[in-house]
Amino acid sequence: MYDCLIVGGGIAGLQAAIQLGRYKHNIMVLDAGDGRSALCQSYHNILGFPDGVSGPQLREIGRKQAAEYGVSFVIGKAEAAQKTGSGFEVKAESGDTYEAKTLLLATGVMDRIPPFPELMPTLGISVYICPDCDGQEVKDKSTIVMGSGNPGANMALTLNYFTDKLTYVNHENKEVDEEIMSAMEKKGIKYVEGPIEKVLADGSDFRGVVLANSEEWTSERGFIAFGGNEVKSQLAQQLGVDLHKNKHVLVDPRTKRTNVENVWAAGDLVAHSEQTTIAMGDGMQASIWIHKTLLAEKG
Repeated sequence: MYDCLIVGGGIAGLQAAIQLGRYKHNIMVLDAGDGRSALCQSYHNILGFPDGVSGPQLREIGRKQAAEYGVSFVIGKAEAAQKTGSGFEVKAESGDTYEAKTLLLATGVMDRIPPFPELMPTLGISVYICPDCDGQEVKDKSTIVMGSGNPGANMALTLNYFTDKLTYVNHENKEVDEEIMSAMEKKGIKYVEGPIEKVLADGSDFRGVVLANSEEWTSERGFIAFGGNEVKSQLAQQLGVDLHKNKHVLVDPRTKRTNVENVWAAGDLVAHSEQTTIAMGDGMQASIWIHKTLLAEKG
């Protein structure tokens, strides 16, 4: 029986694990090993890393740091969660089950990224997902937005703040609202409709795309905006946790506690800005209140 089981070993989960380990609680992290932070090759807006730091590097550092405080890690994907008489039981896809007095859900969000193998080495270095994180990285550079329908068009309009050298490739040929199309035209954003056949890249350097009709469009940078990102709130739903209409988890802003007693949530799973630094703060804040709760239960 763990004091706390953390589901998700990304930035929020790791920050919570470090702090709970420092409190000398018996903590386990169940980590599927995927998620946004496992993909991003460089974050540029984190205090202390002016030259950028990769998600995998942060995760590796975090795991080592947490392990020094006795936190244990299991690689696996959580499949089901339920409340028991003594706390919670989480079942992994492997069939193994884990019990804990408290539960922290830090399962995150997964972006809809097209399956072009050339894209993966470029993420966070020359191809980006979040304009708040990385709009600055395309400043005055030619940029292709690879997207679908309105989400891609809106991304192009957002990025116009940073650069006027924009091309939007509507990969899935989804309809774009007339007023959004008009706004792109006024901003001088090139609009291309048609499926992408191949992404052009030299290692981590994005170079452009080739369409199914053999048209080639080149640029210095890329952005992805397909919409329909997966919010990994399935476990929260199983436990009866209240969700926002967009499937993100609702929490108390001070404690990060959900409406279900002894269940907390942190990171991109929560209904707020999806930022690495906010995930860190969430994990820290949740861990403080998990600690207070465990102390109170011990009497």
